[in-house]
Amino acid sequence: MRSDIPRWLAALNDEDLQFLKRFLLVSGSLKALAEAYGVSYPTVRARLDRLIAKVTAADDASVTDPFRRQVQILLADGRLAPSAARELIRAHAQTLRESEKGGKVSEQ
Repeated sequence: MRSDIPRWLAALNDEDLQFLKRFLLVSGSLKALAEAYGVSYPTVRARLDRLIAKVTAADDASVTDPFRRQVQILLADGRLAPSAARELIRAHAQTLRESEKGGKVSEQ
């Protein structure tokens, strides 16, 4: 991630940026955006909601662990199931605790 751009912007992929650009060019009209993409209004609304969740996750100042932030971004983007996100975060936390104790990480 580049340090000279905001963290939330760095989390966006090319598809997100194109969606955001088209959204701006239609002055935020979801109806016009739906027509441009050839999809329904609810489809565009759902895409915008995912993008909002992704930006929110990437910009959450309370999350200081880069791994946890990335899991939350993937979850918000719909690329990771909530149950998988919980398991990954739980396993990561366990690994951190064990590494802080100087112990070995158990493999399962």
